Amino acid sequence: MQRREFLGMAAGALALAGCEAPPTPVEGGFTGIDMARGHAMRDGALKSQAPAVVKRTHVVIAGGGVAGLAAARALRLSGIDDFTLLELEDTAGGNARGGVVNGIACPLGAHYLPVPGDDAREVQDLLEELGLRRRVAGRWEYDEATLCHSPQERLFFRGEWQDGLLPMHGVGEGSLAQYRKFAQRIDALQHAAHFAIPTLKVAVTPELLALDAITFAGWLDSEGFSDAQLRWYLDYCCRDDYGAGIEHVSAWAGIHYFASRHGFHAPGDPTGSVNDSSPERDGILTWPEGNGWLTKQLARPLGDRLRTGQAVTRIAEVRDGVEVDAWDAATKSLVRWQAERCIVALPVFIAARVVENPPAVLKNAAAHVRYAPWLVANIHLRGPLADRHGAAPSWDNVIHGTRGLGYVDARHQSLDPTPRGTVLSWYRPLGPSGYDAADGRKLLLDRPWSGWRDDLLAELSVPHPDLPSLATRIDVTRYGHAMSIPKPGLLAQIGSQRTTSDEAHRGSVVAGRLSFAHADWSGYSIFEEAFTRGHLAGMRVAAA
Repeated sequence: MQRREFLGMAAGALALAGCEAPPTPVEGGFTGIDMARGHAMRDGALKSQAPAVVKRTHVVIAGGGVAGLAAARALRLSGIDDFTLLELEDTAGGNARGGVVNGIACPLGAHYLPVPGDDAREVQDLLEELGLRRRVAGRWEYDEATLCHSPQERLFFRGEWQDGLLPMHGVGEGSLAQYRKFAQRIDALQHAAHFAIPTLKVAVTPELLALDAITFAGWLDSEGFSDAQLRWYLDYCCRDDYGAGIEHVSAWAGIHYFASRHGFHAPGDPTGSVNDSSPERDGILTWPEGNGWLTKQLARPLGDRLRTGQAVTRIAEVRDGVEVDAWDAATKSLVRWQAERCIVALPVFIAARVVENPPAVLKNAAAHVRYAPWLVANIHLRGPLADRHGAAPSWDNVIHGTRGLGYVDARHQSLDPTPRGTVLSWYRPLGPSGYDAADGRKLLLDRPWSGWRDDLLAELSVPHPDLPSLATRIDVTRYGHAMSIPKPGLLAQIGSQRTTSDEAHRGSVVAGRLSFAHADWSGYSIFEEAFTRGHLAGMRVAAA
């Protein structure tokens, strides 16, 4: 869809929706992230205070995202209970938290977890612990209520909904031929080089580094993949997982998206299609609040060992241990924690700011990792939407040719078939492929909530003209540094940075009494990468 065509459709949709003016204005605002707190830490305003109190603990975990929560779990499993986890926001979970809008749970960020493969054994163990994975009659089965219900995904393309996200409606034989060729190429690469999740389980080979050195778009050009529909789909996939499109991520990252999981299956392939969402081929686990359900389970056993509203301002190795200073938002004072070791589960750009005399491995990572700004908007609807012709309403619903990534329906997993109101979670990356990342962050900071409201209503009104008349509230969550972008060369810079030779803790990044754990060390942000790195860091500290 051309931009002019989309804007025309959006204007027409809003005009049609205007015939049914909402009985009350749409309410809403910004939620989920305390930007002032984060920026005060960034600008050094919190460092000037002297510590009001000094406390002791055995281990400090700085950062309560997925990696920090995984590290805390690993310490507990190892019998170490004397630790403290410090988290900047009012709830733990990082970009995998959940929220509630008008009584309906919804995600504030990451909203699903693919069924993990055997390389992600740490994640498999977690799912067994939570009762989501069990062996039945010799086979592993996943909780049916948690596996994404069918239909899983659909695409609004050329005026109607179609099953799956790969454009199919009315495409020519040339597009279909390129789909088949791409499937064959991915299959060959899967057999020639080992792609795995988590990435730290495999060696960084010269073949992978060659793919890492060029953009995905450049690789597609060299391979003759010029079809517009294929490239739109691949660009969508990269924006969805990495926050940046095919012109900005490496060929390694673009290929890894498929080769590390289920491959790419062209329409008509007897082994399955990319539009086939059967659990056997491409199962995913999801909850109304997205991965917030998982982070809530990880945080629940921590009790008062989890301290929220804590802005870490300084991490320093001292003669007999470490010192961690944190500004407490509740008491408006600085607390100094003295410990034997610290697990730094912070994004590398923050870690490099707060670690005194940062080690070379951290400075190098911070110099090369770039981040995608991101926005999640949760819109409450007081009743069900009328639907267009084509595929049935699905969990994931994408609109072709737009800047947004579509929406997921918080009630899709409900076993109650009664039509009623729901919350739709709309995702919008603001990094490369739309904005310069710095411009995207400035837009997030400066633009009023109403601007994002208008963007959302215009985009979603294309397939749903009645949506503005049903909307009652829109809550917007902003992430200035939502995820690291696997740009060309990043794998070469950080992919092999393992400062421990202990095979049991392979992938750990360690400097003195500091252990670093975050998805940034993998170069891109998914649950499996963050959890595994946090788990390994926790186990290594426990062993030490």
